[in-house]
Amino acid sequence: MAQLAVCNRHHSVDQQLCRWLLVSLDRLPSNELIITQELIANMLGVRREGVTEAAGKLQGAGLIVYRRGHITVLDRPGLEARVCECYHVVKTESDRLLPSTLSTAWPTNIKHASGM
Repeated sequence: MAQLAVCNRHHSVDQQLCRWLLVSLDRLPSNELIITQELIANMLGVRREGVTEAAGKLQGAGLIVYRRGHITVLDRPGLEARVCECYHVVKTESDRLLPSTLSTAWPTNIKHASGM
């Protein structure tokens, strides 16, 4: 939590948006997010216009596609190249505290108990 406070205080909105997108993608089984710029701005503690500008830069670089209330990440390595070091600190701690459940969330081989 302290790392996020430092990030929000010292890094650009562009870097914060990249961090937020990557952290969100780490917990989702898809590269698509349904969320408004207003909500992202509220979560980052910045003005919506700042998120609009940052999202426009990322879209212009071919990293994301942004439509009203919908973000599709096209180039995750590109986001990782632009993000501040806070992402890796937050990811390491998050992985330690909240092990990923994506690999076990939708098991492909479910064996049912016989005789039930």
